[in-house]
Amino acid sequence: MYTVFLHSTPPPATMPITPDTLRRYAIARTLFAPTTLPKAIAKLGFVQADPIRAPARAQDLTLRHRVKGYRAGDLERRYAALDIEEDFFVNYGFLPRATQALMHPRTPRTALTPARRKQMDAVLAFVQAHGVVHPRAVDAHFAHGKSRNWFGGSSNASTQLLDDMHYRGLLRIAGRASGVRTYAERIAPDADALPGDPQQALDALVDVIVHKYAPLPERTLGELISHLRGGAPQWAHLRREALARAKARLASATIDGQTYYWPTSENPASRRHAADEVVRLLAPFDPLVWDRRRFEHLWGWAYRFEAYTPAPKRVRGYYALPLLWHDQVIGWGNVAVVDGALQADLGYAAGKPPRGTAYKAALDYELDRLRTFLHLEAP
Repeated sequence: MYTVFLHSTPPPATMPITPDTLRRYAIARTLFAPTTLPKAIAKLGFVQADPIRAPARAQDLTLRHRVKGYRAGDLERRYAALDIEEDFFVNYGFLPRATQALMHPRTPRTALTPARRKQMDAVLAFVQAHGVVHPRAVDAHFAHGKSRNWFGGSSNASTQLLDDMHYRGLLRIAGRASGVRTYAERIAPDADALPGDPQQALDALVDVIVHKYAPLPERTLGELISHLRGGAPQWAHLRREALARAKARLASATIDGQTYYWPTSENPASRRHAADEVVRLLAPFDPLVWDRRRFEHLWGWAYRFEAYTPAPKRVRGYYALPLLWHDQVIGWGNVAVVDGALQADLGYAAGKPPRGTAYKAALDYELDRLRTFLHLEAP
């Protein structure tokens, strides 16, 4: 049984809003028709990054479903030519340059000491003189030594300094060399092109969140806005009011006792949100499955990311990819490349795969797509 209470007036619905319609709406709005890489990033608004390759990085696994002919590593290869930046938003990833500009000038919670400021000034002058620098070049020039990192280990002090300068908006990520970030000076945009009102800028950032993750449970919406303290720490005190404004302007409904929010221009109950008979192996951070609270409500079982869980305690596997079939996430897959061949170990929430040849054919097609994406030869 489900109960629905509409809290604002969305576009006229052809069907009631139920968990089924909400599930199909969530799939349709985020798994849009594949397009170009710049358009896909703009449409998503933000692409979360993760360094683990199993069998590829999360950003590549996310984009492969949304970009025509996408191959693993395309984002890294094309990054320098795209109007995007690496930066922290609600978590770390890639976003349009115009969105990044909304979060700057960023005022970190940790104030600079005179000695740290002097270090940064010297490194900035070095970067300005060289254009693009590798952390090793900075370390070789300044010999900053080692320092303790956030998880208690030791790392190059130069790397930590560059990361801090990037976060403060002094530097930008220019690209990567063998997976290592390289840095260049960040040229701040013209102040006239930015919102003069912090509330306006914060509302624009909240709209990016909603556009990417809707339909959003109320609690998740609040948590994501809270996460903006990482991307825009200078406005942490404005987050409560931003949440209230978002709730007031968004469409919403209560389903099974859980209130969901989405853009007023969209209709979750539209008959256009019909699921395709397609199998997709999704990244653990794909916007469709990112919110575990919504996942459990819409698909009826608990998915957890277990890469950092001790091996004996893992239930699904090291880097289990949620397995979408039609409009159901029916299980998960641990995928690896061994001796140049793709290996997929699949598990099912129901204990066994769906019956019939349609699923088997769709799964084979998805695995073929993965091989192409990973630059592997057909078996």
